[in-house]
Amino acid sequence: MRLSDFDVLSFDCYGTLIDWESGIWTALQPLLARVVSAGMGLSRSGIELTRDDALEAFARLEARQQETTPDMAYPDVLAAVHQQLAIEWEVEADPAEDAAFGGSIAAWPPFPDTIEALRYLKQHFRLVILSNVDRASFQATNQVLGVAFDAIYTAQDIGSYKPDRRNFAYLIDRLREQGVAREKLLHVAQSLFHDHVPAQASGITSAWIDRRHETGGSGATAPVSADVRYDFRFLSLGALAESHRSESADAS
Repeated sequence: MRLSDFDVLSFDCYGTLIDWESGIWTALQPLLARVVSAGMGLSRSGIELTRDDALEAFARLEARQQETTPDMAYPDVLAAVHQQLAIEWEVEADPAEDAAFGGSIAAWPPFPDTIEALRYLKQHFRLVILSNVDRASFQATNQVLGVAFDAIYTAQDIGSYKPDRRNFAYLIDRLREQGVAREKLLHVAQSLFHDHVPAQASGITSAWIDRRHETGGSGATAPVSADVRYDFRFLSLGALAESHRSESADAS
């Protein structure tokens, strides 16, 4: 199997193109500062809260919130999660902080390799977004990415959040209407939980962008307990683009 076998690349955005863990961590600083000033700074087990502790708590609460309220707009999901984190970390919830966290998506930065890789891939594939956000939030992000995607499908459009398989059925159906067979689609994503498990269950070939290969752990995504299949593995989106470039050079 080669990357050149595909006509369309669908992308998860946050975690794959956008460094959402850094964005989340930065946006949590006001809350974490209050935790420290309150003399807590500790988890319930008495262990100091690290970046990964905070991200793993976020992942657990976000997954639960999205499953419970699949029609809630993503900024409101983030605000609800922020409020729950305050309660869990035993400080007073602050509605203004909750709302600011919910509105922080536009400030989440792209990974250093993302923009150049997308510009290259745009020359060879149709590019599609399948993201767990709302349209307005992605529009702000897209201004940073600077790439004209051929289609953008959000949780707001679909009415559910990944890993719900309805999101992948929606993707397959919309592409079929455009004459794209499932076999010509490659889904590119970092999250095993949100993307690779349901993509593989939906019969979609997938490429894992292993953004956490140096640190390990699941970070801001919920862990998966079962074995996860994927068809390609790259350490960055830039590495995927370079692999395609090498394929093209070999073919010529």
